[in-house]
Amino acid sequence: MKTNDLTLTAAMAALICVAGPLTVAIGPVPLSLASFAVYLAGAILGWKRGSLAVAVYLLIGLAGVPVFSGFSGGVQKLFGVTGGYLIGYVACALITGLFSGEPRVKKPRPAWMMAAGMVLGTAVLYAVGTAWFMAQTGNALAAALGMCVLPFLAGDAVKIAAASVIAVPVRRTLYR
Repeated sequence: MKTNDLTLTAAMAALICVAGPLTVAIGPVPLSLASFAVYLAGAILGWKRGSLAVAVYLLIGLAGVPVFSGFSGGVQKLFGVTGGYLIGYVACALITGLFSGEPRVKKPRPAWMMAAGMVLGTAVLYAVGTAWFMAQTGNALAAALGMCVLPFLAGDAVKIAAASVIAVPVRRTLYR
């Protein structure tokens, strides 16, 4: 990786670290700004560096730095009821990045394509996180969806819309 790539990856990991603890408790799974930063990581950096930025965020949190929801950190968070969502962030950034294309191309993919990647990435994030939640709590699928997916749909739609609009000009500026 070039110095520029390392710097951008570290900066995006830092953005996720800042956004991650900012949460609103609405049940067993908190509403977090981390997913917004994960969308930006995939859309701006592409699938490789975006996924790497998320992995760095997870490693920082696993080391005990309070970068997860509610200013928490540590291995116990990854193995708790919301651990699947943390792991799902990597897949979300990867899928978003695949749909967003290589960041160094002269003409980036349109915002709607990035948004489609974010929607698909979010679906995978929900699937991984909800499956983990069900395994940890013993809840049935319907109950888990009611607690872990339905309350987040509107907020994630807003985050996807904002991230897809922001990502295009940021990519143009960063990769001129």
